[in-house]
Amino acid sequence: MKPHEYKELPELTDAMLARAVVSKGGRPRSSNPRQLISLRLPPEVIESWRSTGPGWQTRMAERLAKVPAPRAKRGA
Repeated sequence: MKPHEYKELPELTDAMLARAVVSKGGRPRSSNPRQLISLRLPPEVIESWRSTGPGWQTRMAERLAKVPAPRAKRGA
């Protein structure tokens, strides 16, 4: 907008501001959000997954989800 065009705008009133709706935008909140962890992996493993292209982290998570979880050790 050019400075002279601002003069054409109506003055904001309290009624106008009361009707205003603020939308944050962005992604909707997930009902099952991902959890951030730290995991140390060998560089060649990371490079191998990265070389598969965009979405490699999602594909890695999907593959890990298919692997049965190890059983807890019994006895001591």
